[in-house]
Amino acid sequence: MSQTNTSLLDEVVQWSQETCRQKLKSVLPKLTSLHNTSESWDDHIRILKIITDMFLPHIGLSELEDECFSKILPKAVTMFESMIKEILDQVGGLSSQNTELCALLRNVLQAMVQIIDALSSCVRHIGTFEEAPDLDAIRSLPTCILKVLKETFQHCKESEVVYCGRLSLVADLLQGLFKEAYSLQKGLLELLDRVSLDSSAPEEEVFDIVAMIHNLLDICSIISNLDIALHANTWKFLIKQSLKYQSLVEEHLHHGDISNSLCDNMLVSFNNCVELAEQIKHAGLQEATQSPEYKLFQKTAKMCRFFANTLVHYIKEFKFFLTKYCNCYHQLYLQIISNFPPSLCAPTLPSALSVELNAAALVPMDALLHQLLPLRPFAQFVLQNDLRLAADHELPHCLLLLSVLGQLPSQPEEVLQLWYTGSQFSEETPRLPLHQALFTSFRRCYTERRVPVLLPGVMMKGQAQVPVTLHNHMCVQLCASVAALPPVYFPVLERCLVDTVLQPDTQTALLATDVWCFTARYGTAELCLHHVLLVAQLVKSCTTECYQSAHLGLLLKRMVFLMTPDHQMELVAHFPPSEVENLPVWRRVLLRALSQGARHRVEADIIDLTQGALTDWQNGGYKLGQVDKVNMVLFPLLAVVRMQSSPEEQCVLSAMRIITQLWLRMCPDQVQTHPVLQCTLQLLLSISAILVKNIEPQVICQALLCVDNVVSQKCADQLLLAALEFLSSLGKIFVPSDSQNEILPRLSSLFAVLLADRAGLLQQHALEAFSQFAEITNHEEVISQSLSVEDTKTRVVNYLSKTVNAQEDVESRLQRLKLETAVIEQHNERLEMNTGNTPNTLSAEAVADSEPSPKRARQETSAEDEYSRYIQTAASALKALQALTEGTANVPAPPPQWLEPRLQELQTLIAHISTARRTT
Repeated sequence: MSQTNTSLLDEVVQWSQETCRQKLKSVLPKLTSLHNTSESWDDHIRILKIITDMFLPHIGLSELEDECFSKILPKAVTMFESMIKEILDQVGGLSSQNTELCALLRNVLQAMVQIIDALSSCVRHIGTFEEAPDLDAIRSLPTCILKVLKETFQHCKESEVVYCGRLSLVADLLQGLFKEAYSLQKGLLELLDRVSLDSSAPEEEVFDIVAMIHNLLDICSIISNLDIALHANTWKFLIKQSLKYQSLVEEHLHHGDISNSLCDNMLVSFNNCVELAEQIKHAGLQEATQSPEYKLFQKTAKMCRFFANTLVHYIKEFKFFLTKYCNCYHQLYLQIISNFPPSLCAPTLPSALSVELNAAALVPMDALLHQLLPLRPFAQFVLQNDLRLAADHELPHCLLLLSVLGQLPSQPEEVLQLWYTGSQFSEETPRLPLHQALFTSFRRCYTERRVPVLLPGVMMKGQAQVPVTLHNHMCVQLCASVAALPPVYFPVLERCLVDTVLQPDTQTALLATDVWCFTARYGTAELCLHHVLLVAQLVKSCTTECYQSAHLGLLLKRMVFLMTPDHQMELVAHFPPSEVENLPVWRRVLLRALSQGARHRVEADIIDLTQGALTDWQNGGYKLGQVDKVNMVLFPLLAVVRMQSSPEEQCVLSAMRIITQLWLRMCPDQVQTHPVLQCTLQLLLSISAILVKNIEPQVICQALLCVDNVVSQKCADQLLLAALEFLSSLGKIFVPSDSQNEILPRLSSLFAVLLADRAGLLQQHALEAFSQFAEITNHEEVISQSLSVEDTKTRVVNYLSKTVNAQEDVESRLQRLKLETAVIEQHNERLEMNTGNTPNTLSAEAVADSEPSPKRARQETSAEDEYSRYIQTAASALKALQALTEGTANVPAPPPQWLEPRLQELQTLIAHISTARRTT
């Protein structure tokens, strides 16, 4: 600086305030010019201090910007930034031995403090005016101060990295620098709070406000880990200014950056709370509410609640500018909920801390959801069918949907339509109806259902609230929603229920069945009849055994209980049991659910139809190709038999005649090779288990022989379960002495084989069946003979004594369940890929498949199979006849006189067949 300029500065510093006021117009331009041309930091700061301390107090509000701020503040910012750069360039050589560099850097930091102090003087001066300043009158000040603050806070935040292990050499000055910046920001925000713009504000001022808000957002991201109070106050001001000038700035703000930053800050605060709570728990400080750790937890929880509430408020005011960020809010919701019970990954925290954390994070999530409900993009994202989530987020997503379901009754019609109906047109983004999305989400919570996780139950008058399973919890919520559902949405609900019952996951189908039964019961009797007829028609459409048939059958079984007697008779009239095509319906109905008149009608028709089918089979020569028709009538016969209580009832006597005829036609060798006969065997075993006290010993012997043949090979689990049911029922009878040698050893052998089975399900059923048999049988020798193998004996003893095997630890079990979940999902997906028998997919193609195509080649049966089938049938019939004639079948009447001539005819026929074979 020239000697002349130095002399001017030396002279000015000697002036009084009055002299400065008088010479303001002539000297201030010279000083601002010197300030801009000075190269030395010392000269720059000296001039800046002279201007702000001696001349600024005399400048009017209207002249501040043009005469002072616009001329000195940009240079001040430039000098401040150059100081930061100088520190970064020189700090590498800093050490306690390098005193010269240490002094240099400390001087630079002191200079930075002086610049901030000068800026504070500017803010304080404006505060002395009574009138609120126009933004245009101080335009340069907020912009320049925010830049300085951003640089200062960033430098303080990075100080440990910048100064590395030498931070102690300048720590006092850095602390002072931060305090000065803190004070400067506080003053600036108070000043800006006094500023106001009206709706006619020029575009330049609007852009200044927008830039100021964005700069504050940048500062928030820097100071988040520096000071809790500063961070919170900055956010409060940022949101306040956004709302204060909402109509002016809403189209210019970076809403995504603001809302995402709020989400991030909330999540960081929440995770910090969880970590602190776990530390408090491990240190045993949960009762020490005055400990530093506990107070820090409370402060952090307060920040979490602040960010959550701020986010909710911001979304409320700017929701239509935030639609593209709905996936972020959904993710935030899931991340928060996943840290609370019943989520499997939720930490176990002390109850007092959990309550505070719940108030800080969980409660605001309901308010967040309330603001998002009207947004179509949010509904479209949440209700998409192919939404892929992390395994730990499946249950939180399900709980989110349940929360939506609970909030909908208070929403306007357009919101109800958005959530309840799903997408209606092809041009819409596909979305599921809410009820369908809930069932789908429940289905995906495989692991949680199997643990099972527990949720709060419904408060009952006079009873304590108890935890319930996810199935129970959802069932209650869904049924409550049905009770509040406007009638216009019932068709959509019915379609959802049908689709869910027809999907392969059985527990999900059971949940839909529960809700459907409530729906039928909650409505009128006519509505119940409508639903029963619909389900019965779907059951009838299932032409083969499949999971859809089983699910629909369970639903029908339960819904018939809800019908009035008159409507039950109407069901009988719609699906007469005397017609074969209606038998799939009646095999699924529990006849005790029917009124007396309807039950008698159904029983009589089924018995007649069964006897007719058996007669037709007999008249047709007992052809193997007709066995499936016999099986079809045996299913409803089983339903009839299950209903009977007295062995003297006509139905029981008729059923006995039928199954006796069938047992005597069963050939063990054929059963082993023909699946259709295995189905017959399964049904006969189930019926015989019920009627066991009426069955003749030779029939029991034939049954055991058939079971022995199929147990020796791999057969369906259902057949083995039916066999166990039959074997268990034999404990109810006393085998005559002349039949014991034939029955009891075979019975012991079968129990021994089935008890040795290693398959978990079969082993459990075998243990149950054997224990039931052993409890009631008079033939105790069967028990000991069945347990000849030590390992089997030990397993049975452990079962009877309820000895618990070595249990898995919680973590191992959870990992196993997760691995099994993948297997179950793959299995269900394979089932869904085969939809040919799904009732709601029956169409013209399905009808065409049920009839032979004229272009399709006829399926020929091999000649050898034909010979084998007929010779086995003949051999079985002759063996049964032999048992009758030799008296081993316990038939008291002598052989009829016509038997001998008929046998001669058969011998002639056999000789003729043999002769014909040789001649060919």
